[in-house]
Amino acid sequence: MPERLAVVSGGGTGIGKAIARELAGCGHRVAIIGRRAEVLAAAAREIDPVRILPVAADLTDPAQVTAAAARIAEHGPVDVLVNNAGAVTTAPADDSLEALAAGWRRDLETNLLTAVLLTTALGEQLRRPGGRLIMISSSAAQRGGSGPYSAGSYAAAKAAMHGWALGLARQWGTEGITVNVLAPGYIADTEIFGEQWTPEFHAVKVADTLVGRAGTPTDVAAAVGYLASPAAGYLTGQIIGLNGGAVLGR
Repeated sequence: MPERLAVVSGGGTGIGKAIARELAGCGHRVAIIGRRAEVLAAAAREIDPVRILPVAADLTDPAQVTAAAARIAEHGPVDVLVNNAGAVTTAPADDSLEALAAGWRRDLETNLLTAVLLTTALGEQLRRPGGRLIMISSSAAQRGGSGPYSAGSYAAAKAAMHGWALGLARQWGTEGITVNVLAPGYIADTEIFGEQWTPEFHAVKVADTLVGRAGTPTDVAAAVGYLASPAAGYLTGQIIGLNGGAVLGR
């Protein structure tokens, strides 16, 4: 069976690196994309230097996305695309509308536009039939922002991803491509919270779950592994919560 190719944005650290490890373990060649070349190189050495292809690019820059897509095209059709890149923008430094606008633009670019540009650039390379497009969102999109998300821009950007992904599911379903959104809750051991993380913050987030623990990058990676597999061919157009019961399904 030919080697399958996966692409993971934000694949150098945290959840993205765990996803890359999972997909490599399932036999994929995995292109990991991120801004920091040295971080990507370290992740490739740690996971599997043969199976991991580091591709340095700022995914908010159309020219760099185009170049990254061209490099990935050299390795064949894309079987799995995981849009994982994202971050919580630092709160505005003041209460001006200018600062607010700048913060919202950063969150929309980082958490939505990156996925839109990369998916569009690689759209024709997705395998037909059998391609898998997976968006990593957040439970903040389902319940609204709180804590470090209080400005609302992160939650809004992720929620916008949901509507866009559902439209892609309709568009590409007849071509044999599945499109799903995975919305994790509180996941420890990531860079996303930055200085917002404290032991008290952790305790509050864990207490909000029904299972009494934080999620891990491995939890997210395992779910992605299933969504990326041939076994998930009848699962598409879904927003899937992975949050320890902090947000109940509906």
